[in-house]
Amino acid sequence: MDRNSAIGLTLIAVLLWVYFTWFAPQPMPEPVTSEVPAAADTLKTATPASTSPADTAQWTAPAVVAEELTRIETEDMVLTFTNKGGILKEVELKKYKTYYQKPLLLVSSGTNSFRLTGTLDGKDVDLYSLLYSAENTKSGDTTLLTYTTPLGDGKFFRNTYKIPASGYTLRYGMETSQLANSLNSDQLTLTWTDFIPPQEKDLNDSRTKTTVNYFTKAGDFDGLSDTSPDPEAESIAEPLKWVSIRQKFFVNAIIADQSFASGEISTRINVADTSVVKTANLILRIPKADITGNKAGFTFFFGPNDHKVITEVTEGFEENLYIGWPPVSWVNKYLIIPIFHFLEKYFSSYGIIIVILVIIIKLLLTPLSYSSYLGMAKMRLLKPELDLIKEKNGDNMTQTQQDQMKLYQQAGVNPFSGCIPLLLQMPILFAMFYFFPVSVELRQQPFLWAEDLSTYDSIAQLPFAIPFYGSHVSLFVLLMTASTLVYQWQNNQLSSVTGPMKSLSYIMPVVFMFVLNSFSAGLSFYYFVSNLVTFAQQAIIKRFVDEDKIMAVMEDHKKKMASGTGSKSKFMAKLEEAMKASEEARKASADKRKKK
Repeated sequence: MDRNSAIGLTLIAVLLWVYFTWFAPQPMPEPVTSEVPAAADTLKTATPASTSPADTAQWTAPAVVAEELTRIETEDMVLTFTNKGGILKEVELKKYKTYYQKPLLLVSSGTNSFRLTGTLDGKDVDLYSLLYSAENTKSGDTTLLTYTTPLGDGKFFRNTYKIPASGYTLRYGMETSQLANSLNSDQLTLTWTDFIPPQEKDLNDSRTKTTVNYFTKAGDFDGLSDTSPDPEAESIAEPLKWVSIRQKFFVNAIIADQSFASGEISTRINVADTSVVKTANLILRIPKADITGNKAGFTFFFGPNDHKVITEVTEGFEENLYIGWPPVSWVNKYLIIPIFHFLEKYFSSYGIIIVILVIIIKLLLTPLSYSSYLGMAKMRLLKPELDLIKEKNGDNMTQTQQDQMKLYQQAGVNPFSGCIPLLLQMPILFAMFYFFPVSVELRQQPFLWAEDLSTYDSIAQLPFAIPFYGSHVSLFVLLMTASTLVYQWQNNQLSSVTGPMKSLSYIMPVVFMFVLNSFSAGLSFYYFVSNLVTFAQQAIIKRFVDEDKIMAVMEDHKKKMASGTGSKSKFMAKLEEAMKASEEARKASADKRKKK
């Protein structure tokens, strides 16, 4: 590794350290969760009925009514509806469990509340607080569930649900009769509040990956900050196509067939309350024309934040899975994720999949690795002459740089040839930082001593927390750090780097040991295996690099340059021009100061 390579990697490492240090998660205690209702088609419990502020007969209800729960089980979900409001009361994902192996509920009566408010016949009404009569039918493999509440004088309001036999979506519609004149407000307001319960091992990590996103009718995606510990809120005046409550691995969303007229979204965290990750609140306004014209149709999504699932939901919905900024996101979307999903078809162990993924990526990057090794070999062969130039010029850095550039030109060597291939590989390095921590495929997948590759592997708990490190010890991170130190030592033996830069190359792996200690075990395992494969790759490349031939080529180029038959590369010519321009500017500045 030459000086330029070390500087480049150091700057990148500092950026990574600044970004990732602030998100080091801490373990959380097991939250208190409620049990799932019994698996019966219809459950009845005595529940006090809600009453509206209206004083007419159709708005009143008896003091105590029988709440009827309708349970519908599909291939992927268990949905529970209530006649009180005709709404969803519970959504369980059958193929997933919480970290503590409890049923994973994305909606429950204890954590979610829904309201649909408006002004009917001069009275403020919450339509989700009224009692409905249910009708359950089948159409092929789709379940049709309707809830109807009479509003007097032949008027009614109806919630309709179409539930497919599989998948994570269900259709929801609003039907009305004779409400055009009775609905006094310009819209109905749907309010959805979600007290998101902990589902993963690490509470802080879950909080920094939970937010509310939205997509406008104009095709713009945006959302609230997921990393801010402060309350976040935004009012959206333009029409909205969908709004989602995005967690680390799961998404709740409502998608409008037409559009919501406007909306307000907010999130907040109570740091002291470990039973709630974040509280999300959505206020969505449904136009009156859509309601009275029976065009108020929606799609609910309750499912994993899985790339191959969310890309099929609706326009822009894949943005809920944040996998980096371009070009990092392109690397993930068009390279890493396709390879990962292809390997899933043939291997059940995700540890093995990661190993094979490393090998494939390393094979694809072999030309860059070879070019980098060749560049470092050339710089190493020139090191004795570079040292003589430094010794001859002493503290005259300008003359040293000019003489070094002349030597590079004579030998036909690009001083950045070892660094550029490394920089070209950086999008893949960053891609892994974004892909592994949010990969739902790794969730609760064990490998070796790691019980869950989506979170940190802990082999020991410390009696106290170490700043920036945590209170646990991740073995994959220790192995990654040790292998990186060995790799740096090996590179330092082959490169021309000396002095502080050489020492810094050993410090940075230790810094990353602190940064990555609470990251996904899959990520640290990937880098550990990557280092092992790199050792083998360099050993093979070394067999194909003949340093005597390289030296002979450089000597031949020196002779051609001395005789005037040699030519400069375009890169070196531009670099020389830039250095001359810099030197002239420096001299002009110095002359200006002397005149003053």
